Amino acid sequence: MFFSRSIAFDEDQVDAGAAAEVSSAFADAEARFIEKLKTGNPEAFDALVCRYSSDVFSLLYRLTQNSDEAADLTQETFISALTAVKGFRGESGLRTWLFRIAINHSRNRFRWWKRRKRDQTISLDAEIGQSETRVLETLADNGQSPEEVVIANELERALLGALNTLPEVFREAIILCDIEGLAYDEISDTLGINIGTVKSRIARGREDLRRKLKDF
Repeated sequence: MFFSRSIAFDEDQVDAGAAAEVSSAFADAEARFIEKLKTGNPEAFDALVCRYSSDVFSLLYRLTQNSDEAADLTQETFISALTAVKGFRGESGLRTWLFRIAINHSRNRFRWWKRRKRDQTISLDAEIGQSETRVLETLADNGQSPEEVVIANELERALLGALNTLPEVFREAIILCDIEGLAYDEISDTLGINIGTVKSRIARGREDLRRKLKDF
């Protein structure tokens, strides 16, 4: 019995050691990648864009509800990242850092439109780019029946519509937490607020959404 316990203990040690080695190797690779970015290595910057552009665009689309705006802001985000990367200290992950830049650009663009009184509500049935595909259609499960797709689209439309009416600070926190799946500490880093404020904004945003969606 003692022998079998010893074997199990040794296997646990091996698993923990292997996990630690993988984590260390990833951290080393990430550090080398960041150093390449800081030296202006074009291949590294291309890799950064390829790795994170989809995530950044997705976040910005949900914030702006406009695919053209999201595309423009995604480009601005990476241009800013290229300029700012020399000051990146690695205190957060690259994705979190890029999200912070993206949200700042989104806020600035929104305020620019507001000052010119040209802000408007974008239809949630808008087509993506030059295609005839609506964003909501891309969210549907291919295994769903036509009736289920209609119900899911109606719920998604209502949810996104309600989300779009939330105050900016609540909308950002909800999107980062419930849609992008960031942890509280990542949201704190992204928005530049403490974790207590993050939790408060998420709780208040969810409560607002529940009230707006009480009929569903």
